[in-house]
This record gives sequence, C-alpha cells and structure tokens, in this order.
Amino acid sequence: MGDKRLTNNLIQELKRGTLTLSVLLMSGQPTYGYSLVTELQDAGIDVEQNTLYPLLRRLESQGLLQSSWDMGDSRPRKYYSVTDIGRKTAVLLGEEWRRINKVMSELMSGLMNGEERK
Repeated sequence: MGDKRLTNNLIQELKRGTLTLSVLLMSGQPTYGYSLVTELQDAGIDVEQNTLYPLLRRLESQGLLQSSWDMGDSRPRKYYSVTDIGRKTAVLLGEEWRRINKVMSELMSGLMNGEERK
C-alpha cells in the first residue's frame, strides 16, 4: 500500500470518528439528509450521501435521532432531529472530544518542537 493511500485511509478513519458527533450537534432542529450533507460540507466536513444516510439510520435505531416524514412539498422528505438521549450523548462525546483534543494538541506540539517522548 502506497504512503498516500495509507494516509488517505487513516484520514478517513479519523473523519468517521467525528461524523457521529457532528451529526448530533447539527441535528438540533429537524433537518433532512441532503440538507445535512450540505450543512456539514459548508462547515468543512466532507461527507457523501452514501456515508451519511446509513449513519442517520443507525443513530435513529440507537435512539439518538428521531425522524418524521414531511409530505407537504412536491416530494416527501424524511426529517431527522436529535432526541433527549442524543443531546446527552452529544454533550458526553463533546467532553471526550475536548479531552482527546487537548492531549493530541500537547502530543503534536511536542512533535513539532522536536521533543522526545519521556
């Protein structure tokens, strides 16, 4: 496996880990899938529909999101919104994100400054 391919795969793994938290944070108000893809991309999170829709279904089956159909437009849309459990989970994941981010920032700062691990 080439260095570039390996790096791209590892970057994808990192992104996958952040997508769940991103979706929970951005689903405070009811939103439909395509709109969520656009909002995530506008926020700098590159995601494709074929990645997002299975995640939305999984989060719904876990009770973190709920959905409802809107039949008012020319084509029906399924809207997703975060549940109370989803909000609580987002808070806990956010706290863990901050903790991990702090540790990683310290590790990367040491690496960038040429410090050796003690």
